[in-house]
Amino acid sequence: MTKSKSIILIHGNFVNDLSWAKWKSHYEQKGYTVYTPANPGHEGNPAALRNQVHPALTKTGFIDVVNNIVKLIDSLPEKPLVIGHSMAGMAAMKLLELNKVAAAVSIDGAPPKNVFPPVQTLKSVIPAFGFFSGKKYFMGSRDWYDKCFFNTLPADERANAFATYAVPESFKVSRELVLNSFSNIDFGKSHEPILFIGGGSDTIFPPSLTSTLANKYKDKNSRVDLKIFQGKSHFICGEKGWEIVADYILDWYEKL
Repeated sequence: MTKSKSIILIHGNFVNDLSWAKWKSHYEQKGYTVYTPANPGHEGNPAALRNQVHPALTKTGFIDVVNNIVKLIDSLPEKPLVIGHSMAGMAAMKLLELNKVAAAVSIDGAPPKNVFPPVQTLKSVIPAFGFFSGKKYFMGSRDWYDKCFFNTLPADERANAFATYAVPESFKVSRELVLNSFSNIDFGKSHEPILFIGGGSDTIFPPSLTSTLANKYKDKNSRVDLKIFQGKSHFICGEKGWEIVADYILDWYEKL
Protein backbone atom coordinates (compact mmCIF):
# COMPACT_ATOMS: atom_id res chain seq x y z
CA MET A 1 0.00 0.00 0.00
CA THR A 2 1.31 3.45 -0.92
CA LYS A 3 1.26 5.61 2.18
CA SER A 4 -0.49 8.94 1.98
CA LYS A 5 1.42 11.75 3.70
CA SER A 6 -1.81 13.60 4.49
CA ILE A 7 -3.56 13.28 7.85
CA ILE A 8 -6.92 14.77 8.84
CA LEU A 9 -7.70 15.01 12.56
CA ILE A 10 -11.43 15.47 13.22
CA HIS A 11 -12.56 16.70 16.63
CA GLY A 12 -15.60 15.32 18.40
CA ASN A 13 -18.43 16.95 20.28
CA PHE A 14 -17.95 19.31 23.25
CA VAL A 15 -14.47 20.52 22.10
CA ASN A 16 -13.12 22.07 18.89
CA ASP A 17 -10.09 21.88 16.59
CA LEU A 18 -7.77 23.41 19.21
CA SER A 19 -7.92 20.06 21.00
CA TRP A 20 -5.68 18.68 18.21
CA ALA A 21 -2.96 21.38 18.34
CA LYS A 22 -0.32 19.16 19.98
CA TRP A 23 -1.07 16.22 17.70
CA LYS A 24 -0.79 18.45 14.63
CA SER A 25 2.72 19.65 15.45
CA HIS A 26 3.72 16.12 16.60
CA TYR A 27 2.75 14.58 13.25
CA GLU A 28 4.14 17.49 11.23
CA GLN A 29 7.52 16.91 12.87
CA LYS A 30 7.34 13.37 11.47
CA GLY A 31 6.91 14.65 7.92
CA TYR A 32 3.14 14.59 7.47
CA THR A 33 0.84 17.32 6.18
CA VAL A 34 -1.81 17.64 8.88
CA TYR A 35 -5.25 19.22 8.67
CA THR A 36 -7.33 19.99 11.77
CA PRO A 37 -10.56 21.52 10.42
CA ALA A 38 -13.09 22.91 12.85
CA ASN A 39 -16.49 21.31 12.45
CA PRO A 40 -19.05 23.87 11.20
CA GLY A 41 -20.13 26.23 13.97
CA HIS A 42 -17.06 25.41 16.08
CA GLU A 43 -14.53 27.88 14.69
CA GLY A 44 -12.89 30.12 17.27
CA ASN A 45 -11.49 30.32 20.78
CA PRO A 46 -13.33 28.07 23.28
CA ALA A 47 -13.67 30.80 25.93
CA ALA A 48 -15.13 33.19 23.33
CA LEU A 49 -17.50 30.48 22.04
CA ARG A 50 -18.75 29.82 25.57
CA ASN A 51 -19.41 33.54 25.91
CA GLN A 52 -21.09 33.90 22.50
CA VAL A 53 -22.21 30.86 20.54
CA HIS A 54 -21.14 30.64 16.89
CA PRO A 55 -24.15 31.61 14.72
CA ALA A 56 -23.87 28.40 12.66
CA LEU A 57 -23.74 26.06 15.67
CA THR A 58 -27.41 25.20 16.11
CA LYS A 59 -27.82 24.49 12.36
CA THR A 60 -24.92 22.01 12.32
CA GLY A 61 -25.69 18.30 12.15
CA PHE A 62 -23.64 15.12 11.82
CA ILE A 63 -24.19 15.11 8.03
CA ASP A 64 -22.69 18.63 7.87
CA VAL A 65 -19.64 17.44 9.82
CA VAL A 66 -19.03 14.55 7.39
CA ASN A 67 -19.68 16.68 4.28
CA ASN A 68 -17.25 19.30 5.55
CA ILE A 69 -14.51 16.65 5.69
CA VAL A 70 -15.49 15.16 2.30
CA LYS A 71 -15.05 18.60 0.76
CA LEU A 72 -11.57 18.87 2.28
CA ILE A 73 -10.60 15.34 1.17
CA ASP A 74 -11.76 16.04 -2.38
CA SER A 75 -9.38 19.03 -2.51
CA LEU A 76 -6.34 16.93 -1.56
CA PRO A 77 -3.96 15.20 -3.98
CA GLU A 78 -4.45 11.83 -2.25
CA LYS A 79 -6.76 10.03 0.14
CA PRO A 80 -5.65 10.82 3.71
CA LEU A 81 -5.30 8.94 6.94
CA VAL A 82 -8.36 10.13 8.89
CA ILE A 83 -8.36 10.11 12.70
CA GLY A 84 -11.58 10.98 14.50
CA HIS A 85 -12.30 11.28 18.21
CA SER A 86 -15.67 10.62 19.89
CA MET A 87 -18.51 11.67 17.53
CA ALA A 88 -15.81 12.02 14.85
CA GLY A 89 -14.82 8.40 15.40
CA MET A 90 -18.17 7.64 13.84
CA ALA A 91 -17.40 10.23 11.13
CA ALA A 92 -14.19 8.29 10.40
CA MET A 93 -16.26 5.09 10.06
CA LYS A 94 -18.60 6.85 7.62
CA LEU A 95 -15.72 8.25 5.55
CA LEU A 96 -14.26 4.73 5.43
CA GLU A 97 -17.59 3.39 4.15
CA LEU A 98 -17.68 6.18 1.53
CA ASN A 99 -14.20 5.09 0.36
CA LYS A 100 -12.70 8.52 1.06
CA VAL A 101 -9.70 7.45 3.16
CA ALA A 102 -6.40 5.61 2.91
CA ALA A 103 -7.08 4.32 6.43
CA ALA A 104 -9.29 5.33 9.35
CA VAL A 105 -8.87 5.54 13.11
CA SER A 106 -11.76 5.82 15.56
CA ILE A 107 -10.65 6.97 19.03
CA ASP A 108 -13.29 6.53 21.76
CA GLY A 109 -15.75 6.58 18.86
CA ALA A 110 -19.53 7.03 18.94
CA PRO A 111 -21.65 4.14 17.70
CA PRO A 112 -23.59 4.38 14.44
CA LYS A 113 -27.39 4.40 14.42
CA ASN A 114 -27.49 0.62 13.89
CA VAL A 115 -25.48 -0.23 17.04
CA PHE A 116 -27.32 0.30 20.32
CA PRO A 117 -25.15 2.05 22.92
CA PRO A 118 -24.63 0.75 26.47
CA VAL A 119 -26.62 2.22 29.39
CA GLN A 120 -23.50 4.03 30.62
CA THR A 121 -23.32 5.94 27.33
CA LEU A 122 -26.99 6.91 27.45
CA LYS A 123 -26.63 8.24 31.00
CA SER A 124 -23.64 10.37 29.99
CA VAL A 125 -24.94 11.86 26.75
CA ILE A 126 -28.73 12.14 27.11
CA PRO A 127 -28.41 15.87 28.03
CA ALA A 128 -26.53 16.49 24.74
CA PHE A 129 -29.62 15.51 22.70
CA GLY A 130 -31.72 18.30 24.19
CA PHE A 131 -34.95 16.31 24.02
CA PHE A 132 -36.04 17.75 27.36
CA SER A 133 -34.25 21.09 27.16
CA GLY A 134 -35.66 24.54 26.59
CA LYS A 135 -32.22 25.67 25.40
CA LYS A 136 -31.08 25.87 21.79
CA TYR A 137 -27.75 24.07 22.32
CA PHE A 138 -25.87 22.01 24.89
CA MET A 139 -23.19 23.46 27.15
CA GLY A 140 -21.79 20.95 29.57
CA SER A 141 -21.27 22.07 33.16
CA ARG A 142 -17.93 21.82 34.91
CA ASP A 143 -19.35 18.87 36.83
CA TRP A 144 -20.47 17.13 33.60
CA TYR A 145 -17.01 17.54 32.03
CA ASP A 146 -15.31 16.34 35.22
CA LYS A 147 -17.42 13.15 35.24
CA CYS A 148 -17.60 12.46 31.51
CA PHE A 149 -14.43 13.92 30.00
CA PHE A 150 -11.75 14.71 32.56
CA ASN A 151 -12.39 11.89 35.07
CA THR A 152 -8.79 10.61 35.00
CA LEU A 153 -7.18 14.06 35.30
CA PRO A 154 -5.80 15.17 38.68
CA ALA A 155 -8.52 17.26 40.37
CA ASP A 156 -6.39 20.41 40.27
CA GLU A 157 -6.03 20.20 36.46
CA ARG A 158 -9.71 19.89 35.57
CA ALA A 159 -10.68 23.56 35.79
CA ASN A 160 -7.90 24.50 33.38
CA ALA A 161 -8.87 21.71 30.97
CA PHE A 162 -12.45 22.99 30.97
CA ALA A 163 -11.33 26.60 30.40
CA THR A 164 -9.01 25.54 27.56
CA TYR A 165 -11.20 23.10 25.62
CA ALA A 166 -14.91 23.13 26.52
CA VAL A 167 -17.29 24.54 23.89
CA PRO A 168 -21.06 24.63 23.30
CA GLU A 169 -22.44 21.79 21.18
CA SER A 170 -25.25 21.44 18.66
CA PHE A 171 -28.17 19.19 19.60
CA LYS A 172 -28.54 18.41 15.89
CA VAL A 173 -25.22 16.53 15.68
CA SER A 174 -26.24 14.04 18.37
CA ARG A 175 -29.79 13.73 17.09
CA GLU A 176 -28.70 12.90 13.54
CA LEU A 177 -26.38 10.22 14.90
CA VAL A 178 -29.31 8.31 16.40
CA LEU A 179 -32.21 9.32 14.14
CA ASN A 180 -30.92 9.75 10.57
CA SER A 181 -30.36 6.76 8.25
CA PHE A 182 -27.15 8.44 7.02
CA SER A 183 -25.69 7.39 10.38
CA ASN A 184 -26.01 3.66 9.69
CA ILE A 185 -22.84 1.75 8.78
CA ASP A 186 -22.71 -1.16 6.33
CA PHE A 187 -20.49 -3.57 8.25
CA GLY A 188 -20.44 -6.15 5.45
CA LYS A 189 -18.81 -3.90 2.86
CA SER A 190 -15.11 -4.23 1.98
CA HIS A 191 -13.03 -1.29 3.21
CA GLU A 192 -9.57 0.16 3.78
CA PRO A 193 -7.89 -0.59 7.16
CA ILE A 194 -9.47 0.77 10.34
CA LEU A 195 -8.07 0.94 13.87
CA PHE A 196 -10.31 1.29 16.93
CA ILE A 197 -8.78 2.83 20.03
CA GLY A 198 -10.56 2.92 23.38
CA GLY A 199 -9.84 4.39 26.77
CA GLY A 200 -10.15 1.86 29.56
CA SER A 201 -11.67 4.51 31.88
CA ASP A 202 -13.86 6.29 29.30
CA THR A 203 -17.24 7.02 30.92
CA ILE A 204 -18.96 8.21 27.70
CA PHE A 205 -18.00 5.44 25.27
CA PRO A 206 -16.60 2.60 27.42
CA PRO A 207 -14.05 0.10 26.05
CA SER A 208 -16.78 -2.55 25.75
CA LEU A 209 -18.46 -0.37 23.11
CA THR A 210 -15.18 0.18 21.24
CA SER A 211 -14.66 -3.60 21.14
CA THR A 212 -18.24 -4.12 19.94
CA LEU A 213 -17.75 -1.68 17.06
CA ALA A 214 -14.51 -3.35 15.94
CA ASN A 215 -16.16 -6.77 16.04
CA LYS A 216 -19.12 -5.67 13.90
CA TYR A 217 -17.05 -5.53 10.70
CA LYS A 218 -17.56 -8.72 8.72
CA ASP A 219 -15.50 -8.57 5.50
CA LYS A 220 -12.75 -11.16 5.90
CA ASN A 221 -10.43 -9.40 3.43
CA SER A 222 -10.57 -6.00 5.17
CA ARG A 223 -8.35 -5.16 8.11
CA VAL A 224 -9.80 -4.15 11.49
CA ASP A 225 -7.61 -3.64 14.56
CA LEU A 226 -8.37 -2.81 18.19
CA LYS A 227 -6.31 -1.33 21.02
CA ILE A 228 -7.54 -0.39 24.51
CA PHE A 229 -5.37 1.95 26.57
CA GLN A 230 -6.04 1.19 30.22
CA GLY A 231 -6.58 4.11 32.57
CA LYS A 232 -7.41 6.55 29.76
CA SER A 233 -10.55 8.71 29.79
CA HIS A 234 -12.60 10.26 27.02
CA PHE A 235 -9.91 12.96 27.11
CA ILE A 236 -7.40 10.37 25.84
CA CYS A 237 -6.12 12.77 23.14
CA GLY A 238 -5.34 15.53 25.65
CA GLU A 239 -4.39 13.90 28.92
CA LYS A 240 -0.84 13.03 29.93
CA GLY A 241 0.59 10.32 27.71
CA TRP A 242 -1.27 11.39 24.55
CA GLU A 243 1.99 10.99 22.61
CA ILE A 244 1.91 7.23 23.27
CA VAL A 245 -1.51 7.04 21.62
CA ALA A 246 -0.47 9.28 18.72
CA ASP A 247 2.66 7.22 18.07
CA TYR A 248 0.78 3.92 18.34
CA ILE A 249 -1.54 5.10 15.55
CA LEU A 250 1.30 6.22 13.30
CA ASP A 251 3.20 2.98 13.88
CA TRP A 252 0.07 0.98 12.98
CA TYR A 253 -0.46 3.07 9.85
CA GLU A 254 3.14 2.93 8.64
CA LYS A 255 3.21 -0.87 8.96
CA LEU A 256 0.10 -1.43 6.83
